[in-house]
Amino acid sequence: MDVVCDKCRSKIQIPEQKVPKGKIFSVICPKCSNKVSVDARFDTPLSTKEIPASSAEQKPGLNETTIEDIDFSTYDASEKPFDFVEEGVETALLCEPDPVIRAKIITALYNMGYHTTAPQSYKETLKQMRFHVFDMIVLNEQFGTRTPDMNNILSYLNLINISIRRNIFVSLITTRFRTMDNMAAFSKSVNLIINLKNINEIEKILRRGVADNKVFYRVFKESLAKTGRV
Repeated sequence: MDVVCDKCRSKIQIPEQKVPKGKIFSVICPKCSNKVSVDARFDTPLSTKEIPASSAEQKPGLNETTIEDIDFSTYDASEKPFDFVEEGVETALLCEPDPVIRAKIITALYNMGYHTTAPQSYKETLKQMRFHVFDMIVLNEQFGTRTPDMNNILSYLNLINISIRRNIFVSLITTRFRTMDNMAAFSKSVNLIINLKNINEIEKILRRGVADNKVFYRVFKESLAKTGRV
């Protein structure tokens, strides 16, 4: 199946055996990280419905990306935990070194409807983030570092394009700031602060944080939608 990214117009080739027949799913464009919706019920990608023929039928080799073009020398299946995700399914990335705390957070995310992956190292985490745009990230500021202010995951998130970053809800687990400290969240460029002492209430805190974030961005996103920028 051939899919055209509606953002960068790159052509993505998906092996037929990997296409979930009869379902709507999403695939991440390897060039611009845009989430492309594909409707396999009728074998017609949603992203090409409104693309003029002159744009959809590009010349061979122009902005074309195939599976063969991807560097598989460092590829591992575990780096893409959500290879193809059905439309509407939300995914979460959990970065927590303590197994007891990790189990509590996974339960909370499951109750909230997230499909969660929990890498064991920051390198593994960064590899997974290369191939998938997560809806939720829960990060312990000491994950993969001895210096919280030099966390590699936070540094990577600060480099992501703002149009992608604003759709990722990032929660930072810490012992330095109080839960739901908005100034600390702003300073650390995250959406929510969760103090470790409140970890047993994490589901309630996350639900409140996500709800507040949706209200905060609602008017902004509606304005973008009206101007055709999303």
